[in-house]
Amino acid sequence: MPRSVNAVASRARRKRILKQAKGFYGKRKNVYTVAKNVVEKGMTYSYVGRKLKKREYRRLWIARINAAVREEGMTYSQFINALNNKGITLDRKVLADLAMNNAESFKALVAQVK
Repeated sequence: MPRSVNAVASRARRKRILKQAKGFYGKRKNVYTVAKNVVEKGMTYSYVGRKLKKREYRRLWIARINAAVREEGMTYSQFINALNNKGITLDRKVLADLAMNNAESFKALVAQVK
């Protein structure tokens, strides 16, 4: 009896990896063994990147809030403490958006907690 190989499944598996490697430079995009390693490493970076993105956005929001609050004569930590003491529960994303796009309402908020 002749040897049976599952060419359909193995070709599909290779095709899936090469499709994920589309856009890579050089052999990384069309040599299966190279592409497999690069795609696997890229997947770990994408997982880590999703975690880092949250940290980076929080840092950005804090920097924006700090810059806007310092114009009003407070520091970031004083402002957040004053918000907590007043019982105002706005997250940093909303505060940063107010500071960037609605400067008047943000100034009113700072004046309210001073």
